[in-house]
Formats: sequence, C-alpha cells, structure tokens
Amino acid sequence: MRVETELRTRYSRYFTLAVCAITTLAASACAFKESGYGIGPQAERAAAMQTAANAQRESKPDTPGVYLALIDRMQAEGLYYASLAHIDAYEKQYGATPESTLLRADALRITGQADASASAYRSLLGTPLAARGYRGLGLLAGAAGDFADAGRELAHASELAPIDATTLSDLGYARLRDGDVAGARVPLMQAAELDAHNARILSNIALLLLAQGHTHEARALMDEQHFSPEVREAIRSDASKVAAVERARRLGPQTSLAKRQPRPESRQDPTLLARAHADATVADSLRGSAAAPIDQTPPPLLQQFAQ
Repeated sequence: MRVETELRTRYSRYFTLAVCAITTLAASACAFKESGYGIGPQAERAAAMQTAANAQRESKPDTPGVYLALIDRMQAEGLYYASLAHIDAYEKQYGATPESTLLRADALRITGQADASASAYRSLLGTPLAARGYRGLGLLAGAAGDFADAGRELAHASELAPIDATTLSDLGYARLRDGDVAGARVPLMQAAELDAHNARILSNIALLLLAQGHTHEARALMDEQHFSPEVREAIRSDASKVAAVERARRLGPQTSLAKRQPRPESRQDPTLLARAHADATVADSLRGSAAAPIDQTPPPLLQQFAQ
C-alpha cells in the first residue's frame, strides 16, 4: 500500500508539472502570436510612417545649394509664384541668405509686388550681391517709367559689376529712354562686345542705331537676327519715344527763347560724325560675327529691360 501511495503521489506531481509546462508554452505562443508573425499592427504602422518620412526627405534637396539651384531653375521656367513658396520653405529650414533674398526680390518684381521687391533689393545693398540689388531697383524704376532714376541705379550696378553685359545693356536702354543717346552709346557697345549673341542686347543696339539716325544699319541688324514683326514694331515704337524725349530734353531749357528767335543751323561736328560711323561699323561687325541667327525672340517691348 505504501508503494502504491508513493507511485500515485509521484504520478500526480509529474502530471502537475506537465500541465504547468503546457500552460506556460501556450502562454508564450499566444504572446508571440499577439506580436504578429513577422510584423504586427504596431510595427507595421511604424514601418509605414518611417517609409513616408524617408520619401519626404528624398523629395526635398538635402543641401542649401541644391535647393537654391532648384528654385533658380523654377524661376528660369517662369514659375515665379511657386518659387516664392519654395523660398519660404528654404528660409524656414536654412534661414535667409543674400542668395535667397535675391531670388525672392526677383520673384516679387516679376509678380507685380513692387514695394516688397524694392525692400528686398535694398536689403542686398550691404552684401556681396549689392550690384544685383542696385540693378533690381533700376528695373523697378524703369518699369514705373522713371528712366532717369533707373539710369542712376543701373549706373551704380555697373560700377560694381563692370563686365556684366546684361546690366550694361539695361543701363544703355534706360539712358536711351531718358533721351540721353550719347550716354547710352558706350554701355551698349560694351554690352554688345561682351555678349554678341544676346538677342535683348542686339535689340537695344538696333534701337541705338535708330536713335542715331542709322536706319539702314538698324534694319540690316534686325534682318540678320530674324526679329519678328512684333519686335521690329516695338523697337520702332521705342525709337519714336527716344526721339521725342531727346528733343524735349534738348529744347526744354530753351523753349521760350526758341519761340522768339530761330536757332541757327549748326555745322555737323566731325568728331560726332566719326563716332557715329564707328558705331555703325561695330554693328556691321556684330552682324558678321554672328555664327547663326538667334532663334530667341525677345519678350514684348523687348524689354526694355532684361528679366
């Protein structure tokens, strides 16, 4: 009896241990299954969030220089409003820089926000981009019809950037529209020799030739560059405005005297004749040096100023 009792007790212990082991294994299996086979719900959500974050990081440029280049390319494609949004994002992430301020000022000017644009350009005057700031202020003044002020601002810009052909061309145009044909001559010739294939610069050379009375040379240059009828008409329209302003500028202080006393005819200055001949010769050389016709039609009123 004692042996039988001991066996029963032993078997009972073994059974209890087996039940506990099975229970423990089941609990472990349940815990493992709750965490998911491979990826559970929580881990899956975390992985999805990480993937989205990685995609967002990859969609944005990873350096300030790359981001600025992207914004600059957007503006080159005419996406000025979108570029303003990206400039906001850039400056939020990296802070404002002279380069981002210049891009903002240009975009504000092109989108018709003149006051904000002028403020941004002025903030550049104490930076390495001061020349671009003065140029922007000159473009704003020209767009407002104040060509005298435009000439002053662009003169400052050309002093700081003396070999910038676009600025020199803008300066020459501003002086033409202000009636200063003689003052426009040198910067326009410099611009033409620095960048002989720029359509806007060549259009301003054609305007200069018309203002100087070299109609044949101006027509030949426009033919050589295949300017459209609209552009030719814009140049002729500007030439008539230049002539009117030049005449008013020349006669303005003497108008009352001229009404009482006719002005005697003056002989043509040989120096002026030689200078005009030299200008026409430069225009001929520009036409001859063009490797191919420019297929880039300037914008309406061809500006006037380069963008």
